[in-house]
Amino acid sequence: MTFFSFLRDNARWLAGGLMFTFFSSFGQTFFISLSAGSIREEYGLTHGGFGVIYMIATLGSALTLPYLGQIVDRYSVRKVALIIVPMLALAAVSMAFSVHVVQLVVTIYMLRLFGQGMMTHTAFTAMGRWFSAQRGRAISVVTLGQNAGEAVFPLLFVAAVSWVGWRHSWLLAAALLLVTALPGITLLINAERSPRSTDPQPRAAAVRDWTRAEVVRDPLFYVLLLGVMAPGFIGTTIFFHQVYLVELRGWSLEVFASSFTVMAFMTITFALVSGVLIDRFSGVALLPGFLLPLGAACLVLGSFEGQWSAFVFMALLGLSYGFSSTLFGALWPEIYGIRHLGSIRALTVAVMVFSTAMGPGLTGYLIDHGVSYPAQIITMGGYCLLISMVMFYVAKQVRRRSALFTPEVSTTARV
Repeated sequence: MTFFSFLRDNARWLAGGLMFTFFSSFGQTFFISLSAGSIREEYGLTHGGFGVIYMIATLGSALTLPYLGQIVDRYSVRKVALIIVPMLALAAVSMAFSVHVVQLVVTIYMLRLFGQGMMTHTAFTAMGRWFSAQRGRAISVVTLGQNAGEAVFPLLFVAAVSWVGWRHSWLLAAALLLVTALPGITLLINAERSPRSTDPQPRAAAVRDWTRAEVVRDPLFYVLLLGVMAPGFIGTTIFFHQVYLVELRGWSLEVFASSFTVMAFMTITFALVSGVLIDRFSGVALLPGFLLPLGAACLVLGSFEGQWSAFVFMALLGLSYGFSSTLFGALWPEIYGIRHLGSIRALTVAVMVFSTAMGPGLTGYLIDHGVSYPAQIITMGGYCLLISMVMFYVAKQVRRRSALFTPEVSTTARV
């Protein structure tokens, strides 16, 4: 089956998943942080103070996600959409009318939980369950929604703020969710996708279906998380402090916002490339290399002051994001099976959300205490290069464990 025939035969489910990730943008750091300057000014917050608020709210969403995320195993994707999309819209409305710091915390908590957390979790869980041999391709297509959001929404929001102000811009976001996202998603995924006789057989060997309790006792799971957490931690940290970085370097915020388009283009390109590679070689095979471009991106951004470095950074970040976004969707069903995928993915997404919570708070605290922000970015790059070597070991151990498994053994174990 060619890529185009795959798109044609599965257009409705892929489009539904893509809309999930596209509209998750309203709960992503790159979008929320566009209001960071206005929020700090109106509430009298320092970089560190707002970072702590953001960290607390995001940690709260990370702690909630393992419990809420299990609904994807219990209800249809359509029913889940009918819950989480209106809740995300409500959070956007709350941001528009927030007047107290407590309301601000609750608002960011809801944006992170239902936007970054549940919208992406639902999309990737659905693709992991609905597809097998073509899982990499499906996830790479659905990932494009977030990439498109990164390319479109920063520019639209900056334009909307200049037109109606930052608070009313959040009302526009809520209206867009209710008028466009909710009816579009529910129509497209009204029926669940079922396996077809024409579907190709998966190349990867079968794996047993782990429970979440078994996963949390697996030592390799925690080593994997060292790599999985890096893109979210680094990307969120840099996007959250983008206004501070622009001020520090003496750059134009409008020009910096335009660099998101470069990242989106690179992410889209390499998400599709990685989808094909995963279907051909497996997600485990890509583990050792997906952090190398991210490490190089941080070294460039931290070392050079010209605004051109922002575009180089975004290009390399997009390359790494393209691989990681598709990889993280395909990796967990490949290693731990699909029967309890919703519960397992909820746990992994919670960990990633936790990492995005720690980044702004930790770096904001260091900034307030005089630690060079460029030096922090360079340190992040060094971490990526180090963990890439660790991922060689992880991939080897996962392949060794998979080689010992047969479906008959799995069936006996479950009985």
